[in-house]
Amino acid sequence: MAEFHYQGVNDSGSPVSGMVQAADRRAAIAHLKERGHFATRLAEKNESEPATAIRSSESFKSLGSFLRFGVGRVSSRDILAFTTQLSAALRAGLPLLDCLRIIEKQSGNKVFKELLRDLIHGVSSGESLSDTMGRYPRIFRPLYLAMIRVGETGGILENTTAQLSQLLKREEQIKSNIRNASAYPLFVLGIGLVSILVVITWILPRIVGVVQESGVALPLPTRILLGLSDFIAGFGWIVALAGMAGAYLLHRWIQTPRGRWHWDSMKLKLPVFGSVFKTLAVGRFTRMLGALSSGGIAILESLHVVRDTLGNERLGREIDRVAGLVKTGESLAKPLGESGYFPPLLVQIVSVGEQTGKLDELLLGAADTFDEQADNAINRFMSILPAMLVVLLAVVIGCLIAAILLPVVMMELGAGSI
Repeated sequence: MAEFHYQGVNDSGSPVSGMVQAADRRAAIAHLKERGHFATRLAEKNESEPATAIRSSESFKSLGSFLRFGVGRVSSRDILAFTTQLSAALRAGLPLLDCLRIIEKQSGNKVFKELLRDLIHGVSSGESLSDTMGRYPRIFRPLYLAMIRVGETGGILENTTAQLSQLLKREEQIKSNIRNASAYPLFVLGIGLVSILVVITWILPRIVGVVQESGVALPLPTRILLGLSDFIAGFGWIVALAGMAGAYLLHRWIQTPRGRWHWDSMKLKLPVFGSVFKTLAVGRFTRMLGALSSGGIAILESLHVVRDTLGNERLGREIDRVAGLVKTGESLAKPLGESGYFPPLLVQIVSVGEQTGKLDELLLGAADTFDEQADNAINRFMSILPAMLVVLLAVVIGCLIAAILLPVVMMELGAGSI
């Protein structure tokens, strides 16, 4: 039996602390739930930090590893396939090293095969799997490392890898849905822009040239389009360079903490996009917090991990505020409700979960509901967007055609009057 020191809150929300004896961290959290205590910090006696604390993986990253495993060379689908295979092999009763060796032999990605060899070398030399994975923070995210560390500490790696596989499948499904739904709108928008450029830069000058030879005065819409055509022909390359430079500077600004915060705040306030972003974030928050809680990670540490996986700095700072209040003894439900970014249903579920000690079960059960809402929001938006683009392009092209045909009609009327 091991001794664990804990800090947390009781059923009434008052701060509590003390020692609990249990076989492992998961059993310790179960004992605390039976007492009506909700742990925010849990560390084995004589440990300098909680066993599930996420260590900074930047210190483990070597230059050679960074050069070999850069961004984009190991895809999220590779990580999903690896996690699914690892979970299946562990459930079959194979030792961890044998699982890694089997997956390494079956891998068709040369870069990922090298990564697996490094994981095998680290584990075979006595290093934990999570510490070895921590050398590659751009490939294995904080959530992934937290779940693997919990599985190793509690001897339930097959269960945590199965949960990770479900989480990653959900993320891949969302990406696939967005890509498939946005393919047609992007195609329509691209064709429309190309058509407009062809009309303005090639068709319009030829027609206007014929009309001007007849001596007919050009109407105002045609003169405006003709000026735009001349501007594009003479300064289009400058506009293109300025646009690329502006896009680059905007990208650099978004990478800064201040820029990221303002950009993510603006995304949440957009009329239609904002609700979609918020719904996706709520579903991800619910599922990941439930998975971490069921894995035995204390709620405060779970909030710190989930904060970096939401994909929105504005919501991330809101989670920081919630975590700060929980650290002082507040319940989780109250600051979530006060934030205004989380739906009342989630707040009620968290409140009931805290009172009954079944927060992880309720969150995982509610995650499917929020994911369904997110899918419906995406489908609604993507079904409306193509129609909006078609109407917009029809109006623009209609104005272009009118501006082109007006001088022709005036020329015909002038010839008929003669």
